[in-house]
Amino acid sequence: MSYARNSAGVVAVTVIAAVIAGCSGSSSGAQSGSGSTAPAQATPAPTESNPPGDIPDNQVYVDYQPAHGFSGFTVKVPEGWARTDKGGTTVFTDKLNSVTITAATASTSPTVASVKNTVVPQLSGQVTKFASPKVSQVTRKAGPVVLLAYQGDSAKDPVTGKVVRDAFERYVFYRQGHKVDLTLSGPVNADNVDPWRTVSDSFAWR
Repeated sequence: MSYARNSAGVVAVTVIAAVIAGCSGSSSGAQSGSGSTAPAQATPAPTESNPPGDIPDNQVYVDYQPAHGFSGFTVKVPEGWARTDKGGTTVFTDKLNSVTITAATASTSPTVASVKNTVVPQLSGQVTKFASPKVSQVTRKAGPVVLLAYQGDSAKDPVTGKVVRDAFERYVFYRQGHKVDLTLSGPVNADNVDPWRTVSDSFAWR
């Protein structure tokens, strides 16, 4: 009888151990399955190759020389941009960017001080929400030139009514009584450093 009871006890322990092992394996399997079916991360949104206002890297530039008025200079402008002439000013535009060229006579060479004292006050009354003027002397291939950098609001788009915050670079070139203002503008966040350098460096007296 003692042997039978011992045998029964061994069988009971074996069964309990098997049940525990089975439960443990089932739990482990559930955890493993849960890990393998975790949801995948969302696909990142595509990056824009040409954000609004950016001039394409493959933009072609062509020489421009005025046909009327003072024509003693040339400057490269983006090919294919719309052109508007008004008096001594020529404007090339495309989407949100523009290149404005104005030739005039001047008795003296512009300086950092003269631009601060005369041009900045004029623009503050002409440019909507004019701000952050910075005047400095820089060097381009044509030689030393006065640069006025500032910001302002664009005109309201006639179709969408949208207004864009623009950044401006206005270069003042001078030689022998002639002054040429070269103004480059585009949205504040556009990366147009290289295109604007290409245009401003291309200016040459003739």
